[in-house]
Amino acid sequence: MRTTIVGQQFDMERALYHLQHGDITDCIFAGPADGESVLKESRDITVSQCSFSLRYPLWHVDGFSLTHSKMDELTRAAIWYSRHGKITDSRLCGIKAVRECSDIEISDSVIISEEFGWKSSEIVLKNSAVTSAYLFMDSRKIRLDHVQMTGKYSFQYVDGLEIDDSVLDTKDAFWHSSHVTVRNSVVKGEYLGWFSRDLTLINCQISGTQPLCYCSGLKLINCTMEHCDLSFEYSDVDADIRGHIDSVKNPRSGKILADSVGQVITADPVMECTGSVVIR
Repeated sequence: MRTTIVGQQFDMERALYHLQHGDITDCIFAGPADGESVLKESRDITVSQCSFSLRYPLWHVDGFSLTHSKMDELTRAAIWYSRHGKITDSRLCGIKAVRECSDIEISDSVIISEEFGWKSSEIVLKNSAVTSAYLFMDSRKIRLDHVQMTGKYSFQYVDGLEIDDSVLDTKDAFWHSSHVTVRNSVVKGEYLGWFSRDLTLINCQISGTQPLCYCSGLKLINCTMEHCDLSFEYSDVDADIRGHIDSVKNPRSGKILADSVGQVITADPVMECTGSVVIR
């Protein structure tokens, strides 16, 4: 038997604590009591057409859906330690919105949340826009599909990441990451992919200074590189670049194939560098 809650307002601490098998519609979670953890430890709940302005609303929740709802900037650390959830057509606007969660699918949503998605696993983000610094830091088995992303230090220490048909506008990305594949995407930034392991970019448009240095197992297939200087320094790389690269410096090993390269720099290496640059 399910509990139905419609058109109510809650602002007390743990107002619906440990709610099980519940459907919550058109409710407001806000008010002068400013209570935390309104749905903490809930099980098998649906939340639809609701608005949130209280801290920590969905902690330790197992089995939930959140649809057509909004969490404002006061909804700090909204979804932590939760699993088996779906978020659709919603806005998540509080800092640290998702952390240490697993098996969460987010679609058709807008996320404006610093430090989003840390230490999580099996997260799918699709058909959405996200603005965040340190997006998905130290997370595992992450999938992005048709995502517009704006941020700074994205995907650090991620292990197991797939990105398709997305636009990443970031300062740097993929530092210390492993087992990452990016397909058919735009990747704009600075110092992309340093210290990464098994990073593969396929049919991507890459731009920004000093990309892809200190990498191991780096592959680029049918990519373009714009305003990319001092590329591939001390990387083990297999790259097929369509068009021009501004400069390449001291690739550690492998081959870089391009239509043209402005400069190949081999001065003052700190390690043995045997990588070759081949003009198509």
